Amino acid sequence: MPYRILFTPDPICWTEVPDSMKILRGQRNRWHRGLWETLWTHREMLFNPRYGRLGFLAVPYFFFFEALGPVVELAGYVLLVVSYFLHVLFPEFAVLFLILSILYGMLLSQMAVGIETLLLSRYPRTRDRVILVVAALLEFFGYRQVLTFERFLAMFQVHRKRGQWGTMVRTGMMGQHPAAPFGTSSSESGVPSVAAGAATIAASRPAPPATR
Repeated sequence: MPYRILFTPDPICWTEVPDSMKILRGQRNRWHRGLWETLWTHREMLFNPRYGRLGFLAVPYFFFFEALGPVVELAGYVLLVVSYFLHVLFPEFAVLFLILSILYGMLLSQMAVGIETLLLSRYPRTRDRVILVVAALLEFFGYRQVLTFERFLAMFQVHRKRGQWGTMVRTGMMGQHPAAPFGTSSSESGVPSVAAGAATIAASRPAPPATR
């Protein structure tokens, strides 16, 4: 069955972001559970030559870097603390490695922003760019750890909360009336955006052969 995937670099849309940490954590929990559900549903695509680059690059990336990312990150925090108390930690190296990892994360964020700035002039003011740099730095001190832990918990809730997306309180934008809740099931509302993004994998799958 022939298909074509289109992409626009400058979509025009409005979205309402969570206005509290509790709602934000619930949102990221839904996203990560949706990612795991998508990967499990289409698990036969992993390293499957039939799907080409999708099976050897896209799906493995989502599995090893996105789905398992919270496990690796939290394990690193735990090992860092344990190594310190066991006196097997080399402090100078640990500090340099920490600084390098933070700078690398900031670099990735700024590269994404820089590409948009070069192609679309989305952030023309210097003040906006400075704010983005500061935000990319502050992300590593508390904010990232909270969301990583929430994604880690979501991994153990996939089976129990399968197809249950909970609710997301919406207050509306620009003085509008509160919008309807996010929904309580995948049949009542769309799956979370990250999960839907991961589900793009399924959209590009060729139809299975009639015979084997």
